[in-house]
Amino acid sequence: MITRWLVAALFFSALAVSWHLLVAAKIWSPLLLPAPLSVLDYLRSAVEDGTLFEAMLVTVRRLLIGYGLGILVGLPLGLLTASSKWSQDTIGVLALGLQTLPSVCWVPLALLWFGQTESAMLFVVVMGTLWSLIIATDTGVRTIPPIYSRAARSMGSSGFHTWTHVILPAALPFLLSGMKQGWAFAWRSLMAAEIYVTILTGFGLGHLLHYGRELSAMDQVIGVMIVIVLIGLAVDKTLFAPIERFLHRRWGTGRS
Repeated sequence: MITRWLVAALFFSALAVSWHLLVAAKIWSPLLLPAPLSVLDYLRSAVEDGTLFEAMLVTVRRLLIGYGLGILVGLPLGLLTASSKWSQDTIGVLALGLQTLPSVCWVPLALLWFGQTESAMLFVVVMGTLWSLIIATDTGVRTIPPIYSRAARSMGSSGFHTWTHVILPAALPFLLSGMKQGWAFAWRSLMAAEIYVTILTGFGLGHLLHYGRELSAMDQVIGVMIVIVLIGLAVDKTLFAPIERFLHRRWGTGRS
């Protein structure tokens, strides 16, 4: 474990040094590629005046609400497409097509339907999350060997009991993979919404990115990007990674 942390620390230290050397070589203007210390100075000032924490709280709240709604709708629809040929040919095809649609494409529609409101933000996040969850759930259920269901039926299981005690537990690794993918799409969707949807309240990380671009403050842009990456890594390590380890132990697929 210590060796892994040491390797990671050396790797990211090398990236920071390379970044500093690129700035020192003056290949690009400091306005386009600020020095690492300039980015750290921005982050320190944003923490001290509370701007960064306020933006983080607003963005994470929107993300959790939109992502949760996407899961509540996407998982049942994914199970429906997996259990019905008719649903697969309709909802499944719709999900497959709309998943390829960039999240920013939903922003104009959200503005026309909901205006400059929080509802527009949540709509874009749900649309960015929903379709990948439907596809992952459908794929997970269909990948389960049919002998599982036949064995369950031979032992008296049927209907809802088979779904809850056999199919869903067997499909959990695929469902978790779909939820991770949905989380990534939710982030991208929310950033697109916050950059293009301007509201008077609820100043988020996407707005900091937008105003950093407008002011040509690349230290702010890069600093906010780093914060977004760190939040994503923190969620993966604290939420998804423990569940993945449990499933690997449960199914005997972990590395020895």
